[in-house]
Amino acid sequence: MNKEVNSTAQPSILQVLPRLESGGVERGTLEIAKAAKEDGMKSMVASAGGKLVAQLEGMSVEHITLPLDSKNPIVMFQNISKLKDIIKKHNIEVVHARSRAPAWSAYFATKGTKAHFITTFHGVYGHGWFFKRLYNSVMFRGEVVIAISKFISEHLQRVYRVKEEKIRLVYRGVDMDYFDPEKVSTERVDFLRQKWHLRDCWPIVVMPARVTRWKGHHLLISALSQLPKGMQFYCIMVGNITGHEHYFDELNQEVDRNNLSDHVKMVSSENDMPAVYALADVVVSASVRPEAFGRVAVEAQAMGKPIIATDLGGSKETIIHEKTGRLVDFMYSREMAKAIERALYLSEENKQNIASTNRQHVEENFSMRQMCDKTLAIYRKVAGYE
Repeated sequence: MNKEVNSTAQPSILQVLPRLESGGVERGTLEIAKAAKEDGMKSMVASAGGKLVAQLEGMSVEHITLPLDSKNPIVMFQNISKLKDIIKKHNIEVVHARSRAPAWSAYFATKGTKAHFITTFHGVYGHGWFFKRLYNSVMFRGEVVIAISKFISEHLQRVYRVKEEKIRLVYRGVDMDYFDPEKVSTERVDFLRQKWHLRDCWPIVVMPARVTRWKGHHLLISALSQLPKGMQFYCIMVGNITGHEHYFDELNQEVDRNNLSDHVKMVSSENDMPAVYALADVVVSASVRPEAFGRVAVEAQAMGKPIIATDLGGSKETIIHEKTGRLVDFMYSREMAKAIERALYLSEENKQNIASTNRQHVEENFSMRQMCDKTLAIYRKVAGYE
């Protein structure tokens, strides 16, 4: 039953997640927290903390520090009573969990209160054995399960038998103001050229991805090795290597073995990602396992760049094949090589047409605004405000 409230009343929201360090889940949490606050909702976030807390508090959104990143059963049990106290003290009406460990604590914390429990299913978790599936099951125990792509929605229905009517599709969103090519100055792009010692005349392939095997850096290197001999280009692989140093060493050896050391540069994470995209002639997402959504593909399109991605997971939904980019079979690096060569030889007219088409495509389907609007509508619906 809808609550009898005045037209300006809004529900109170608590989002819970492990930490607020970096990553798509964390950025999405901040974006929703800000939108909820601006919409008149009481907006709070609970996590174990991190460098993004200051940014959250700069939005006048309250953060509560709890050890929600712990998978220790004792700590998780202790978090239940702490979250329940928060729910009661702040009259929280919707608890939104974004990860499994904090979700278990939040799920039981809502019991015996009037708070509603919902979740967002952000990825394809391992589910090969009974206890793993049981651990994952909290993510579809909410009244509503938000799926970040049709791929995830279908995964929930196929693997966990979640009923379709319980699932709400809300694509992750990109900040169209932040990823706006018109707002990236020549100075910002030139700074990266100088920093990475790039010649002005060589076209550039960019692959933004943390250095881990499933992101497919080796696939891209194989594709680059099949480009015409003597072809001038750079490939900039931008991503954190922490925890995957062995794979990083393998990639460098593969670069040397294929005589690509003058072409491939592997650099640590770069804060100015709009400038990185602006530098690119083509962006590549080479994942060899399905992306739950694939933020890189959407950010690249928002920046007006052609995107080449493997034909897996969320990329099949965010890229219009042969229009905003190209989908290639991850089993065949030769197919990726041909797509890269084609993209690097696009005419200026084609580049301009792609830039306009791609940005419009993201604005209409994958903007941060649409993500926030749909999520806030779910909050209001679940809490009985509409």
